[in-house]
Amino acid sequence: MSAAAEALRALHQPGKPLVLPNAWDPVSAHAVVAAGFPVVATSSAAVGAVLGRGDHEAMSPDEHLEAVQRITASVDVPVTVDFESGYGLPPAEVAHRLLAAGACGCNLEDTDHRGGGVLVDPAEQARRLGAVRDAAGAGLVINARIDTYLTQTGGLAETIDRATRYLDAGADCVYPIGMADEADIAALVEAVGGAAVNVLRWPGVPTNDRLAELGVARISYGSGLFRQATKALDRILADLT
Repeated sequence: MSAAAEALRALHQPGKPLVLPNAWDPVSAHAVVAAGFPVVATSSAAVGAVLGRGDHEAMSPDEHLEAVQRITASVDVPVTVDFESGYGLPPAEVAHRLLAAGACGCNLEDTDHRGGGVLVDPAEQARRLGAVRDAAGAGLVINARIDTYLTQTGGLAETIDRATRYLDAGADCVYPIGMADEADIAALVEAVGGAAVNVLRWPGVPTNDRLAELGVARISYGSGLFRQATKALDRILADLT
C-alpha cells in the first residue's frame, strides 16, 4: 500500500496535473483504467446515489467502505477515496479502515455534516488531519478539501489560511472545491509555495490546459461523470418508449 501511495503522490506535479474522472463502482472504475488514467478516484455523491443514499454522509461508513472495497479489488491502479468528513470516526479509525479497504488516498472535507453543515474550525481540522497522517504514515495520500467557496462562508484569505494549516498538519494536497476564478487559483498556488492544489472541473472553471498553466497539480471531476452517465441512460430509455 505504501508503494501505491508513493506512486499516487508522485503524480501530483504542479503544472502537470493528475486528471481524475471520478468513478462510483467496479464498472466505472474499469472504464477509467481502460481509458488510460493511472488512478481511480471515487465520488461520494455518486457512490451514495448507486446505493440509494444521498450525499453528505447519508451512507453509513460500513456501506461506503464496502463499496470502496469492491472498487479496489477490481482494479490494479491506486485508488483514492472521497470519504466526506470521515463520518464522525476517530482519525486513527479513518486511516486504518481506508487502508484496510485497499485505498491509498482520501479526500477529507472540513464541513461538519453531523453538526449542521458548518465549517469545522481550521485549527481543529488541522489537528484531525494530523492525527490521520500519524495513524496512516505514508500509506495515505491526504487531499484536504476546503469548503469555503462551496459553502460561501469564506473567501480567498480564509482559504489560504486553511490550506496552509492543513498542509502543515501533513496533508499532501489541498482542494478548494468551488474555486473557479483564475486569479484566486493562481494566488492559492503561489501562497502554498508549490504544494499540490486540486481544482474541481465544472462549468465556469478554466480549461485543463489553463489550470496546468496556473500550477494546479490535480483536477477532479467529482460526480460530473456520474451525472452525465445517468443523463445518457435517460436518453437511451426515452428512445425505447
